[in-house]
Amino acid sequence: MPEFRTHWIDDPGVLAARLAHPPSRVGLDTEFIRERTYWPQLALVQLAIDDDLLLIDPLVPGMTDALRPLLADPAVLKIMHSASEDLIALKHACDTVPSPLFDTQVAAAIGGVAAGIGYQKLVQEITGETLAKGETRSDWMRRPLSEAQLRYAADDVRHLFALHDALDARLMALGRHTWLAEDCARHVAQAQSDEGERWPHLSLRAAQYLDTAAQHRLLRLLRWRERFARERDRPRSWVLDNELAALLARDPPADATALQRMLDRHPKAPRKLVGPLLDILHTPLPDEAEAPAPRTDEVDRKALKALQDAVSTRSAELGLPDGVLASRRWLEALLERGEWPAALAGWRRTELEATLAPLLADGLPAAGETV
Repeated sequence: MPEFRTHWIDDPGVLAARLAHPPSRVGLDTEFIRERTYWPQLALVQLAIDDDLLLIDPLVPGMTDALRPLLADPAVLKIMHSASEDLIALKHACDTVPSPLFDTQVAAAIGGVAAGIGYQKLVQEITGETLAKGETRSDWMRRPLSEAQLRYAADDVRHLFALHDALDARLMALGRHTWLAEDCARHVAQAQSDEGERWPHLSLRAAQYLDTAAQHRLLRLLRWRERFARERDRPRSWVLDNELAALLARDPPADATALQRMLDRHPKAPRKLVGPLLDILHTPLPDEAEAPAPRTDEVDRKALKALQDAVSTRSAELGLPDGVLASRRWLEALLERGEWPAALAGWRRTELEATLAPLLADGLPAAGETV
């Protein structure tokens, strides 16, 4: 591995000059804080370029503007590890999503190394080096950063080229480059669109114990909470926690006085939002009649188990770790909605359709058909 030189960059002009002639690939990582906000607050950007490690301070005015052209340059491959949240942080701070992307965690999964493997473990697996873990929960917004923080941050990009080279060769041997390209492009598209979940009530366990009308009220509350949290840049749970949302959906108050009494019994309740909450509870959504209900009956569990067994068999044939070809959540979506979800499009559908089609009640559209 080459000897890298580490540089602290707190001048946008210096960064712009260094990026004036970008290379064909960079290693990229970020540190961000997301404890008191909806959007991640970008605190540090790490770049590996040639033999240099740049630790870039995005809190300096103009720094994100200087970084943006590199992130958007289609000729520069961005090598990252488990990039999903980093992509959102960069989109929010720099108004662009890094592309094209080579995610080493995704590549390790598709290459049969491991599913969801952490950066430190993957570095050890491929290079044999052991990295320190001590600064995982540091305060990255403070200045100056400590020497330990700087070393940790530099290590997060120091090995990305080595990981890329090893995993790229593995995917080449397996003929799976297109699989990785599809998955990485989907992650980029998700960060670019950044759309909220259409049916957020399905992820709450409490939803399965509600009748249809209450599920619709819960859907209204969760969609409103998502909009409010984004606009005010507040964590969802700070706006309305899941327990209170389910309670309001199950036993909707008839008027503002009753709602105020319910909110007063909950310490974290949004007491100043009685009016909006009451309106949301009693105002139907245009598409709520289309909302799928949580699946709980025995027939569905048997159907899901049959799909999971078939996926497990096919995964073993392909040498893929469990959960890479199709997660439980994706298979549930397949059963619930009667159509192939976006996460199972492309190479996954190609590999699974012949196996799963006989198991799906009433059949699903064949590959290539519009749904």
